[in-house]
Amino acid sequence: MSEIELPPDHPRYESLLTRHRIEAGVEKGITSLQGLIAEGRGEAFDYLLGEGTIESAARAERVAAAHLLRADHPVLSVNGNVAALVPEELVELAAVTGAELEVNLFNRTDERVERIAAHLREHGAGEVLGTDPTERIPGLSSERGRVDAEGIYRADAVCVPIEDGDRAEALAAMGKTEIVIDLNPLSRSPRNATVPVIDNVLRAIPKITAHARELESASPSELAALIEGFDREACLEAAERRIRTGGSSEPDERSAESGTDASPSSE
Repeated sequence: MSEIELPPDHPRYESLLTRHRIEAGVEKGITSLQGLIAEGRGEAFDYLLGEGTIESAARAERVAAAHLLRADHPVLSVNGNVAALVPEELVELAAVTGAELEVNLFNRTDERVERIAAHLREHGAGEVLGTDPTERIPGLSSERGRVDAEGIYRADAVCVPIEDGDRAEALAAMGKTEIVIDLNPLSRSPRNATVPVIDNVLRAIPKITAHARELESASPSELAALIEGFDREACLEAAERRIRTGGSSEPDERSAESGTDASPSSE
């Protein structure tokens, strides 16, 4: 099935599109078989969240954009699922924020890394880091600990969609500003993040990009106000509450423009 065969007004369009892209990623050799399992787990949480961007996630996405714009050396970390789902969107976010793209995998092979880098270049990327990692994240013995000296290792802000909990903890221990996009508010990954974005990566990356475009001309003090006003604990609590209660305590943004709530506040 091609994406053209999926009518955008289909009630399960986003879900079907996600499944199609992950399947295509496996066939192309950029997504691992374990990635299929991870995607299924994420889809279950997305369903419980109402398959829309909740208000607290929209605020987190705006703050994420502010962090990337304010950073001296922002990096977007790319794994197989993310590369399959939002390659063009990642390239656009990198261009708007001046961030580097770095491939980082748990189930790493040189061939797979090269395929992901080539896939990103096919979607408009220039340089893609991660093909020759020479540094290691302290305390992380898995392949995810291998990073580029000019990328994640020296980054002051890292956006890590669909992240492993141990790596999220290790990056936090290095003192990095960490933006985690995840659909499970109970996971270690968002709980270790500076900015936990509890949203589907298909929605989150384009919305962060849209916020970054809006904030490009913002002053340092305006960016600082957004960042300092963000309550990460309230964000996590709101997402968990949405899952447990079905969303009666927080509206979603499926029918609203992204970024209408420009001033972060506690839930």
